[in-house]
Amino acid sequence: MVPVASFTATKVRWMKDNEPENMARVAAIALPHDWLMWQIIGAGGTPGAARDLSALATDRSDASGTAYFNSVSGEYDAELFELAAGSGSFERITLPRVLAPAEPAGRTPWGALVGPGAGDNAGAALGLGAAAGDIILSVGTSGVVSAVSATQVCDVTGNVAGFASASGDFLPLVCTINASRILDVACRMLGKSYDELADLALSAEPGAGGLVLVPYFEGERTPNRPDTTATLHGMTLTNTTPANIARAAIEALLCSLADGVDALRELGVDVQRLLLIGGGAQSPATRSLAPTVFGLPVTVPAAGEYVADGAARQAAWTLLGGDTPPVWPLAGAEVFEAEAQPIVREQYAAVRDLV
Repeated sequence: MVPVASFTATKVRWMKDNEPENMARVAAIALPHDWLMWQIIGAGGTPGAARDLSALATDRSDASGTAYFNSVSGEYDAELFELAAGSGSFERITLPRVLAPAEPAGRTPWGALVGPGAGDNAGAALGLGAAAGDIILSVGTSGVVSAVSATQVCDVTGNVAGFASASGDFLPLVCTINASRILDVACRMLGKSYDELADLALSAEPGAGGLVLVPYFEGERTPNRPDTTATLHGMTLTNTTPANIARAAIEALLCSLADGVDALRELGVDVQRLLLIGGGAQSPATRSLAPTVFGLPVTVPAAGEYVADGAARQAAWTLLGGDTPPVWPLAGAEVFEAEAQPIVREQYAAVRDLV
């Protein structure tokens, strides 16, 4: 895993280089989820009381986001950790023990069993019941393209992060920082509601008359371009209409996600079914235009809180035991199909790197 700015190792190295006096005081490094679980099981102690750092625990999905955990061996990599935190730090600093997918972290002081937890994307995959061949397209403030895989992937470019899943498998993932906010900007530019934006976009032709939006409004995480800005290409006197601008915004969102799907394919990830979720997935235009950009049918599950569903499914698994989580059918899904429109991605590919 390439340690880009979002991973724990990068933050630890920053502290080592910029605040060495604080780094020397660190007794343990844990993610917010780990700390909260530690508090819930009562191991954090009361202010002024002794605290049991050995009770800190995490799960594979969150541990895999540190960049110093090997999700194949199930062990922390001492060499990588010390590259971040400094020589001798692996012995000095406590890291949370990594729980198996359904292994309890402990019990609350009142006796309730506490499951291992999971990262949000791993939780959503579990809640959706995603399996090998499924690609999850999550359109929130950020955009996430993830896949459940039986094997770990390694991407030396850093575009695909080799996370672990909440089910014991792997969750190769691409994350952008611009997704539904693209729709927010388009609504603001045009003075339209989300429904009106969708109607405008659907009234325009594929390719928006040659108008192409590269949507790096606040830089971008994937590709790693933190200092870029958004650009609108191909403007002419005839194509700069509200309908084309709306269409270009929707197509830019979908092209950004499609690039993520391509990145997974290039690493050998099986792509059979696309699952579109998140707030941006509720737009009629996003749903209708998605198959024209991806060239595949797109399944849109009923609107729901799939991360919370994943937490509930994991809780049931922890209580029931067994090698696999209980089967929860995915209800209310709608499949969208449409003829592929290659012009959309061709136009986007021609200008996305002109930054």
